[in-house]
Amino acid sequence: MSNLVEEFMKKIIAKNPGEVEFHQAVKEVTESLMPFIQEHPKYQHAKILERIAEPERIIIFRVPWVDDKGEIQVNRGYRIEMNSAIGPYKGGLRFHPTVNLSILKFLAFEQVFKNSLTTLPMGGGKGGSDFDPKEKTDNEVMRFCQSFMSELSRHIGADTDVPAGDIGVGGREIGFMFGQYKRLRNEFTGVLTGKGLEWGGSLIRPEATGYGQVYFAEEMLNTRGDSLKNKICTVSGSGNVAQFATQKAIQMGAKVVTLSDSGGYIHDPDGINEEKLAFVMNLKNVKRGRIKEYADKYKCTYVEGKSTPWEVPCHVALPSATQNEISGADAALLIKNGCFVVSEGANMPSTPDAIDIFLKSKILYGPGKAANAGGVATSGLEMSQNSMRLSWTRQEVDSRLHQIMKDIHSTCVKYGKEKDGYINYVNGANIGGFVKVAEAMLAQGIV
Repeated sequence: MSNLVEEFMKKIIAKNPGEVEFHQAVKEVTESLMPFIQEHPKYQHAKILERIAEPERIIIFRVPWVDDKGEIQVNRGYRIEMNSAIGPYKGGLRFHPTVNLSILKFLAFEQVFKNSLTTLPMGGGKGGSDFDPKEKTDNEVMRFCQSFMSELSRHIGADTDVPAGDIGVGGREIGFMFGQYKRLRNEFTGVLTGKGLEWGGSLIRPEATGYGQVYFAEEMLNTRGDSLKNKICTVSGSGNVAQFATQKAIQMGAKVVTLSDSGGYIHDPDGINEEKLAFVMNLKNVKRGRIKEYADKYKCTYVEGKSTPWEVPCHVALPSATQNEISGADAALLIKNGCFVVSEGANMPSTPDAIDIFLKSKILYGPGKAANAGGVATSGLEMSQNSMRLSWTRQEVDSRLHQIMKDIHSTCVKYGKEKDGYINYVNGANIGGFVKVAEAMLAQGIV
C-alpha cells in the first residue's frame, strides 16, 4: 500500500513543486484513503482522489493600497476554489505575511473534507493575502480590505463562494470587505460569514471553533467513560480559537493553565478563570497587546521566545495557534508528561511525526478537520439564517453546533474504529469526509 501512496505523491509533488504544506496535507489524507479506495474500485476508476487534489480554480491577483503616509503598498491576493461537489466553496481568508500558494492549497484541501463532515451543503475553498494587519491603523486595514474585495468580488457570491475569517481576519476586516462588496454589487447578501450581529451575523460564530474543539474532546473522552471535569488543559495561541476553547473548557470543569503568542507562553498553575480570560480578551482583541502582560499582571511564569507550551504537564492538549506547532519531540514529551487527549483547534497543528506518535500511543487524537469543524459548521448555520432572513437565538445555534460536533464524532467512529476497538480519528475523518464528496462527484460526471 505504501508503494501506491508513494506513486500518487510523486505525481502530486511533480505537479506542485515546492509546496511542502500542500504535499503534507495530501499525503496524510492519501495514507488513510488508499486502502479504502482499493476496496471500492469505483472511486479509483473515476480518479476521484486525483480530482479532489486538483483545485477547480486558483485566482491570484494584485492588491495595491495607500498607507497613512501616502505611500503605495502592493500585496498579493489569493482565492483557491478547491471543490464544489456538495455546495458553494466555503472557507476562510487569512491575512498574514507567511501566506503563500502552498499554505492556502493545504487549507483548501483540508476544508473540503472538514465541510463534508459537518453534514452541511458546503464545498471547500480558502484564500487570503500576505498583508499583515498587525500594527496597521484601522484606516490602513480598511483601504487594504477595500482594494482586496474590489478584485475578489468578481469571483464570489452567496451561491458561488462564501469566504469567512481566518488568522488576521476578524470582525473588523469582515466588516470592511462586506461594505465594499455591497457597494460594488449593490446587493445585501450573505456573501461573507463572521459578520456583525447587527448586519446578518450569527450568534456563537466567534466562539464556534473553540467551543467545537472542546465539545469534540469531551465526545472522545466519553468513549472511555470519562469527561473534561478536573482535567488539566494546555492551550496554545491566544487568539479567537484559544480564547473560546479556554472559555468552554472552564465551563466544562477543566483547568486551563497555558496560553501563548509568537513572543512566548504563560503558565498559570492556578488556572485561568473567567476574570483572567476577560483580561486576555481585552488585551488581544482591543489593546492588541502581548500575552506577556498576563504574566506581569497575575504574577505567573512567562517563557520568552517559545511560542508553544507543550513542555507543561497536562491531561488534555488543545493546539489552537497555527500549522505544525507540535513536533514529534513535542508529542513524545506531551505523552511522557501524562497527556492522553489532543483535540486540534488549529489547522494541521501536528507534524506527521507527531501524528504517528499519537496514533502509536493509542491516545485520543482528534485531527483538525474533525475537531475544529465547529467554526465552518456555524458559518454554514449563518448562511442558512441569511437565506431565510432569520436570526436564531444563542441557545439554538449552540445546540445545533453541539449536535453537529456529536455527528462528526459519530462519523469518525463509524469509519475509524479498528479491530482492537481503538478509534483512529484520522482515518475516520478522512474516509468519512471523502465518501460524501466522492459520491457527489460520481453523480455529477467528469467535471
